[in-house]
Amino acid sequence: MSPTITRKSFNRAVLAAAVAALLPLSAALASTASPYTPAAFKAAQSAGEPVLIEIHADWCPTCKAQTPIIQRLTADPKFAKLKVFRVDFDGQKDVVKQFGATMQSTLIVFNGAAEKGRSVGDTKEASIASLLAKAL
Repeated sequence: MSPTITRKSFNRAVLAAAVAALLPLSAALASTASPYTPAAFKAAQSAGEPVLIEIHADWCPTCKAQTPIIQRLTADPKFAKLKVFRVDFDGQKDVVKQFGATMQSTLIVFNGAAEKGRSVGDTKEASIASLLAKAL
């Protein structure tokens, strides 16, 4: 075998190992939110569960900043029972209007059927945590 082939094989193996090592990380960074459906939301409300409605747009930089914060917070056992539903700002305009949201990056918390708080454009972990706590 020539050294060039060996280097190529080695480089491919290193690249494959790096990709394999990053797969769990990419899964952890994936959204913990479920897509919003009226039935799932109503079921969570009927069960008296704490709920976060996340009005989200993939192109929105504020939404992108909120996502890892919400993921970190919902990984905390304190928020283990929180149901997170993501509303697509562009694709679910009727739902956005139903919630009275005027822009993406709106977070709304409920405890059962009662709205307990909302914020728009917030990217501070402490204040988002405070908002989520209102649902508990």
